[in-house]
Amino acid sequence: MTNTKLQVKEVNCTTGEETVRDATAEEIAQIKLDAANSKAEQAEAQAKATAKAAILNRIGLTADELKTILG
Repeated sequence: MTNTKLQVKEVNCTTGEETVRDATAEEIAQIKLDAANSKAEQAEAQAKATAKAAILNRIGLTADELKTILG
């Protein structure tokens, strides 16, 4: 297994100079936190979509039919 380090790319917008460096411990922690939050948000969105689909199914409407009604 290869041990790869997370890297950060910084770009100076004025000069166009690009610098790639190893991420700091603080940046790594933030990257991991952001990834976990993203997964949680995706799971929540999926749960909401499933709940909406169940409600539409229960009342016998499709999503398009509901959009037409609410139009």
